[in-house]
This record gives sequence, structure tokens and C-alpha cells, in this order.
Amino acid sequence: MGPADDSCLHQPFPEDDQRAFGERVVAELGYDFRRGRQDKTHHPFMTKFSLGDVRITTRFRPDDLSDGLFSTIHEAGHAMYEQGIDPALEATPLANGTSAGVHESQSRLWENVVGRSRPFWQHNYPQLQAAFPDQLGHVGLDTFYAAVNKVQPSVIRTDADQMTYDLHVMIRFDLELALLEGTLEIDDLPEAWQTRYLSDIGVCADAECDGVLQDVHWFGGLIGGAFQGYTLGNIMSAAFYDAALRAEPDIPAQIGRGEFAPLHGWLRENIYRHGSKFTANELIERVTGGPLSIEPYVAYLRSKFLA
Repeated sequence: MGPADDSCLHQPFPEDDQRAFGERVVAELGYDFRRGRQDKTHHPFMTKFSLGDVRITTRFRPDDLSDGLFSTIHEAGHAMYEQGIDPALEATPLANGTSAGVHESQSRLWENVVGRSRPFWQHNYPQLQAAFPDQLGHVGLDTFYAAVNKVQPSVIRTDADQMTYDLHVMIRFDLELALLEGTLEIDDLPEAWQTRYLSDIGVCADAECDGVLQDVHWFGGLIGGAFQGYTLGNIMSAAFYDAALRAEPDIPAQIGRGEFAPLHGWLRENIYRHGSKFTANELIERVTGGPLSIEPYVAYLRSKFLA
């Protein structure tokens, strides 16, 4: 069986309509526009000026519906974490997310575990079809659901599907470690990059901007070791969602009805409100009842993609 047909996502989609739909979705998820806003950028990010001013950015492609939509949901996941911190922690060092990994767990949970789930689109797809009747009015839910979950090797990390995403992170981690240990010179990094992409993923970038220069997260100054936070976030997202389902088994059905407050509330109560009061390991232990485990993530991927 080959990759899913995602041609339905690659049609002309007016930017203003994309933006309106994406903002409606994240407001429904729980992003508070009274304490934030969304703007355009080349590389999406979330930024916080205070707990009362948490902003998100996204990008739009006129011929790719998924890029702007899922970037918006991803950054809203970061923002909802920050907006959910206990206001009593404002102006203290605790008024931040616990770690890069925990932060990414929230963006990846909302983007992928929720935003690419069938219950989510059972609720939202009729509204998306109404927003883009000419493009999607004739496309069935099953076709659309398969399209937004298409698995196919690619050269760009931020565009990678859930099954291949972590391979991109592993390559970066290994190369960054080699640079820091002095076993790889910066001048040799582009060639090492291409070699690993061919051997690990089976693809090769045509230009350095799509290769070694595509990311801004390389070790530098006070920022370092950021890449593994994405895979840690993927693992944690499944572990946290698994814990949420144990506490509230009706969450998938609620999502299918467009009721996101129960999941958002559980995350706020168990993760968001604490800010960085606990270390990542302490938070994971409190929320899941044990140390970080890859098992929920593997089970999630198997259940979703083997189906």
C-alpha cells in the first residue's frame, strides 16, 4: 500500500479563509484571544510577554491547507500551557513551562493526538467543508482523515509526518553531539547531514536551505540541546493523554462532539497551573503515576497507523 492521497490538501485555499478557520478552531480548543493574538511569520512560534499576553504566529501556503492550520494548533498548544499557569506565579521564575520537552508535549498533543484524530474531524470537518465548499465539498471524511495523517519520508522536519518525525530529531541530536564533542567540524556538517538523511530517511535536500539550514535550534549561546525536546514531547504527549483518558475515559467522545473543555481543564489542573514548580521528571511522575515511558507513544502510533 502506497502513501495516502493528500491531493485534497493541495488546492487553492484563500489565506483569509484559512486564518479565520484556524483561529475559530484554536479558540474552541481553549486559546484565549483576550490574552493573545495571532500574526504571520516565516517560522511559527509562540511568545509570552506576561501571563496576560501570550501570542502565537503561523504561516500560510496558498496551496497547502494543512501547513497553516496545524501550525496554528501547534503554537496554540504552547500558548494554552502558558495561559494556564497559576496567576499567583506571575513575576516569579516559576511562571514558565517546566522544560522544552514538556512544552512540546502540549503543542504536539493538541496538534497531533487531538488535531489529527478522527473524533476531532468528525466534529470539525463539516465546518471545514462549509468554509471551503469548492475544494472539499466532494471529499469524504475518510479521504480527508487519511490525507492529514499521510506517512511519507520528507526532507523538512516541521512538515514531517508522525511516523518519520523522530528520525529527523535523531539525526540532529547525533550531529549536534558530534559537533560538541569535536568529532565533526562545522565545515563538514552539510555533507554529514546529507549522508544521514539518505541512509536514515531515504531522501536528500536539493539545497542547504532545505537541509542543514532549515532549523534555527542549533546549539548556540544560552540555547542548546533543543532538538531532543521534540521527541521527548512526542513521548510525553502520549503519556499525558493516556493519563487523561484513565481519569476521564469519555474524552474522545467529547472531542467528537466539539467539547474540548474537559481535556483542556484536566491539562490545566494537572500540568499548566504548576508552571515550572516541578522538574519534568517530577511532573511526569505526578501526572502519570510513574517515570517517563515510551510505551504509551508506541501504542498510540501502532493503534493509529496500523489501522
